[in-house]
Amino acid sequence: MPEWLIMTLVMAGTCAVVVTGAVLNARRLGEEDNPDETPDVLDYMIMMIGVVYAIVLGLAIAGVWEARSAAQDGVRTEAQALHEVAERASVYPGPVRDRIRDDVDAYVDHVVHTEWKVMIEKGELTDRGTELLTTLRHDVTHAAPHSDLQSQAYQPMVDQVAAVDDARGARQQSAGPTMPPLVWFGLVLGAALVIGLVFTLQIRRSPRELMLAVMFIALIVFLLFLVWDFDEPFGRSVGDSTTAFTDLFPSARGGS
Repeated sequence: MPEWLIMTLVMAGTCAVVVTGAVLNARRLGEEDNPDETPDVLDYMIMMIGVVYAIVLGLAIAGVWEARSAAQDGVRTEAQALHEVAERASVYPGPVRDRIRDDVDAYVDHVVHTEWKVMIEKGELTDRGTELLTTLRHDVTHAAPHSDLQSQAYQPMVDQVAAVDDARGARQQSAGPTMPPLVWFGLVLGAALVIGLVFTLQIRRSPRELMLAVMFIALIVFLLFLVWDFDEPFGRSVGDSTTAFTDLFPSARGGS
């Protein structure tokens, strides 16, 4: 199911449930209930809780966005380093060049079509990916240079393979959700508390107040959805974050 559809259904469902509860509560209280009799101190308490929750929610969004950006930068570094290895191998004889490029293509194909799914679902990398990278490192390291041009390309290729290994390790550390369950509990509880206080102490009968309250609920649900979406640094589907590989290696776009 597309993420935008999930967000729309959650927003509509939450707004419908809360508004229905508010309407039923207003009918139960009757016309004699006067919301203007609410003590002023409660208004300040609602304001304080709302401000604190807004700060916490903003920090959560900033945290997951920063983690997502760092993860994407690592993916671009890994893909660019592999591309450099494949390009610099052009100065070697045909058999050596083709072997190195085949190693790069095999690694990229495995990462895009197999490892990425495992990483999203389980938060870990595959042993096969490690084996393919080891093979690439072995072939690059043993590609002994026999000319000045090959000598100039050899050490940068070795360094680029090391950069791939380092970026792969960072990708493994970044796999999986960023937000701890305790933080999620606080965000959801805070949203319920803020919405509950607004409806319990302020919203009664006015259609205009109900409309503003619905917009307020939709905003909170939307922000929580952003946190949930960004909580996976590499996205929730393969196509979300593998473009760094597929842009540099078009052959990895098709097949499985």
